[in-house]
Amino acid sequence: MAEAESHHTLPLPRFETPVKLLIVVAPYYKDIADELIAGAKAEIEAAGGSWEIAEVPGALEVPTAIRIAYRQSNFDGFVALGCVIRGETTHYDTVCNDSSRALTLLGLDGACIGNGILTVENRAQATVRAEAKGQNKGGGAAAAALHLIALTRRFGNEKKNIGFKPLRDEIQLAGDATGPATA
Repeated sequence: MAEAESHHTLPLPRFETPVKLLIVVAPYYKDIADELIAGAKAEIEAAGGSWEIAEVPGALEVPTAIRIAYRQSNFDGFVALGCVIRGETTHYDTVCNDSSRALTLLGLDGACIGNGILTVENRAQATVRAEAKGQNKGGGAAAAALHLIALTRRFGNEKKNIGFKPLRDEIQLAGDATGPATA
């Protein structure tokens, strides 16, 4: 059983410039969502960061909301929260797999996301995992986002001249440095 195992938890990263995260939550099971949010907020605040909350109808909408914010706002990272409890149909598998896959793809595209969408068999499992004073999966998701932000800041500051430059920029630069550009 997971609760009998010991786990190593990385210490929270420190930031010279405070971080701002968006917590995107699907409050379908409101009591579970509230516990996840409490854990996430506490973890972000412990790292000196700030947060905003955006609510969406369900777990499938969480990645879309994050994508919108990632492209159109100034958040350093994102915390995805919600709960999917197995029901009588295969809809559970679709929601779990597709929301997780979409979050992973956004992460591979550069978004710093902590995934705290619980995928459980029953409400009792959800309650144990969500409790901020228990397994605190909301706090764990926030910590994951904070660690990814720290890595992005560590490795992302240096500009690397990779790729193609438009020819006209090179001609203009050559003209600035040595007089009129020649072909």
